[in-house]
Amino acid sequence: MSDSQGNTENLPGRSRRRFPGISSRAYEHPADRSALVALRKLSGFDTVFKTLSGLLPERSLRLLFLSDSVRVSEQQFPHLNDMLRDACHILDLEKVPSMYVTQNPQPNAMCIGLDEPIIVLTTGLVELMDEKEMRAVIGHEVGHALSGHALYRTILLFLTNFAVKVAWIPLGNVAIMALVTALREWFRKSELSADRAGLLVGQDLEASLRGLMKLAGGHHLHEMNIDAFLAQAEEYEHAGGDLRDSVLKILQVLPRTHPFTTVRAAELGKWARTRDYQRLMDGHYPRRSEDGDASVSDSVRDSANHYRESVKQSKDPLMGLIRDVAGGAGDLGGKLRDFATGGGRRPNDSGSGAGTAAGESGSGGN
Repeated sequence: MSDSQGNTENLPGRSRRRFPGISSRAYEHPADRSALVALRKLSGFDTVFKTLSGLLPERSLRLLFLSDSVRVSEQQFPHLNDMLRDACHILDLEKVPSMYVTQNPQPNAMCIGLDEPIIVLTTGLVELMDEKEMRAVIGHEVGHALSGHALYRTILLFLTNFAVKVAWIPLGNVAIMALVTALREWFRKSELSADRAGLLVGQDLEASLRGLMKLAGGHHLHEMNIDAFLAQAEEYEHAGGDLRDSVLKILQVLPRTHPFTTVRAAELGKWARTRDYQRLMDGHYPRRSEDGDASVSDSVRDSANHYRESVKQSKDPLMGLIRDVAGGAGDLGGKLRDFATGGGRRPNDSGSGAGTAAGESGSGGN
């Protein structure tokens, strides 16, 4: 493994499990993985999107962080430097990305760049997280780098800017925004993928969940409780039993590039309990050397199966209605009437339609 600082000695974290040659497909959410596999199969893919990247302000951002932030190294933020090199060692990322700390009280982190990704942490995030939580955060960003998720950000920026230029063309903006909406869905799933990478690096589920909880509630950890936080995600999933809340949830999430924090915590916890995660930790995972043989159709099928299973297992009232429609529920009119009038009856209440599905998605729901 080479290092952007030119030093390969004193790599920390030897006690944690390492994943030599791991492919990002091992931890990617099915929808994220299917999109990436398809994009990588496109002829001229690398050339086109590296050209697009050159048209966007990545170079400007790189120079900005170099000139007005602190670059992590053995001399500056050495503890973060150790964590970064450790994360790259565990995920077998050959070249260690440059990492910067920038002054901003808002807790945030990002990975940008296609050819040479860089990681940026805000001071608000550095001050908020303890060592174990920060390992998961840095692993999250290294996961983005290994997957090439900066691609989504690059295309989103390009299409968003392009949408403004074609807004005067009839239906032109509508078509572009449809693509933007799809890309945001991929982007949200890429965050779930990166959360999994963070868990593979930190190898401490409680620390990963604490970090997400802190992003939602700040540094008052003694005032918060992981189980109660996850219970919020359960309540959110139920949507209060009201179909109108289900629709509001969709409208709230559409413009976002990140899933809601409680949802991320719940999804990560589900994945950590799957057989796929256990097999991965036991050393059974796809290798990077096999990426070229990855099947687009298989990846798309996995993605479709995930969404199908998500609808089947979901406790959300709208998903329950969809199940009832698919099952030919006889009381569909009454359920729609409840939706229109705000009636409190859930689509899966006893006496109508299919019962609420129990258990969890085999894919972890991520």
